Amino acid sequence: MKAMKAGMMKNNDDNSTDYISLFQAADLWLMRVDFVFEYPRPTMPNVVYIGGFQCKPAKPLPEHLEEFVQSSGEHGVIIMSLGTFIAELPQDLADQIAAAFAKMPQKVIWRYKGAKPATLGNNTLLVDWMPQNDLLGHPKTKLFVAHGGTNGVQEALYHGVPIIGLPLIYDQNDNINRLEVRGAGKVLDFYTMTEEIFSLGIQEVLNDPSYRMNMQRLSRLHRDAPMKPMDSALFWIEFVMRHKGAAHLRTESYRLPWYSYHSVDVMLPPGRIDSIRT
Repeated sequence: MKAMKAGMMKNNDDNSTDYISLFQAADLWLMRVDFVFEYPRPTMPNVVYIGGFQCKPAKPLPEHLEEFVQSSGEHGVIIMSLGTFIAELPQDLADQIAAAFAKMPQKVIWRYKGAKPATLGNNTLLVDWMPQNDLLGHPKTKLFVAHGGTNGVQEALYHGVPIIGLPLIYDQNDNINRLEVRGAGKVLDFYTMTEEIFSLGIQEVLNDPSYRMNMQRLSRLHRDAPMKPMDSALFWIEFVMRHKGAAHLRTESYRLPWYSYHSVDVMLPPGRIDSIRT
């Protein structure tokens, strides 16, 4: 499962035990999943959902960023980051993105390490790094242009900021599609994107209040929980430590041979199943 965060396993000195068996025998699974964002599915009692555990209230911005954000007036701020793996873009694409931003009334903070785009507007600030969580939690932030990584999506959901998604790799496309289905974001295709497509996408999400309303509704659902995700993770980790494991919460189905797990031995006559066992 893509959102899997961690499993806690007992010590096992039997060198004959294969990795998959150890993996399946984990006493506890910590899953970076929140059903506000995921789809409902059956689950096991040793699976603890801690989606958004890294999210937290915004802290004050550094003085130079706060000054830039406040200069946006009533139009607010757009922030853009494509994560740590995508620090720069092809020059022509960067120029088209910068040109689209330059026509916006909003101020833009863009985390970008490539060559300065030739079309960069006075309203756009290029930075090597930015306090993403704190910017997403700022009341003047109107939109997040993002690659769709799990951290960024969960932070935007926590703070109720709609997303324009530019997914490229891994789970990014799936993450942004989940937001688009819920009316809280919009997916754009990197490979066919132009200045006009990018500009129209931003204007749609900014000018249609349903995007922000839907994201804020998801944010309220995510926050309305009896325990914070990190507190839940700590409790269950300490639970396993206190009780030297949690075998009573774990399914033993992984010990079954494949034909029993899939009920093949129920469907086939005894003679046939004996041939499978051998």
